[in-house]
Amino acid sequence: MDARFANQPVAGAVIDAHQHFWLYHPERHGWITDEMAAIRKDFLPGDLEPVFTASQVTGCVAVQADQTYTENDFLLGLAAANRFIHGVVGWVDFNAADLPERLGYYAGLPLLKGFRHILQGEDPGYMLQPAFTAMIAQLQAFNFTYDILVYPQHLPAVLQLVKKFPDQQFVVDHIAKPRIRQGFDDEWLRDMTALSAFGNVCCKVSGMVTESNMRTWTPATFTPYLDRITELFGMSRLMYGSDWPVCLAAGTYPSVFNIVKDYYRTFSAGEQNQFFGGNAVVFYHLNK
Repeated sequence: MDARFANQPVAGAVIDAHQHFWLYHPERHGWITDEMAAIRKDFLPGDLEPVFTASQVTGCVAVQADQTYTENDFLLGLAAANRFIHGVVGWVDFNAADLPERLGYYAGLPLLKGFRHILQGEDPGYMLQPAFTAMIAQLQAFNFTYDILVYPQHLPAVLQLVKKFPDQQFVVDHIAKPRIRQGFDDEWLRDMTALSAFGNVCCKVSGMVTESNMRTWTPATFTPYLDRITELFGMSRLMYGSDWPVCLAAGTYPSVFNIVKDYYRTFSAGEQNQFFGGNAVVFYHLNK
């Protein structure tokens, strides 16, 4: 890892648009494999704040890792008690009979910015079922965003979904998790090219290290993906995210942050401002 960028600031305030908190439970967090055993423990704001201070990160968006209303309460409580957590992406049951009332309730909580379902664990057609699309149709009225967490095989369905809702604000998490450890993913590129044509779709540059070989990656591993995603979405629709603490299974926070600090270091101050914070502020309607 190139140490030149370890303490080099980027232009403007930095907001990490994608990180998690949890109280570890073996069943609830069963997705944490033996390869990722380093993150089988609790991660709370007290663990993250000194990391942010050392890396000159000023704030973050906390994203759900569990699909319960209890998770929403947990994250909103942490955000209320820790000013560096600027917003929360929660979860909502789209099959619930009281969905409109639920959305209305959450609309009254300023720190709740949007929702996410762990679509990567579902069949691609899951997001196209009528109950799911009916839920998406209700989000715009409340100014809620939607995070799309998928693998490349889901992208054709994602394309169908976003076509139905040209006015809904979507963001693709983790650049749609291309199969980095298997070599460059041409199918991913084809579908992300099509998806980038929709101006209401943004993309988080996050989660790449855990899709690579977690022990042998170098910053150069991700250059082909950063090249393509930057060309496709431009600097006005990309956001920095660490995916902390998941990223700790493959590196340190500085080593992950340095990947993008290094790559974007020659971009203008304005472009860096957009990528490292400005776009997240606009997309999630954050009050810094």
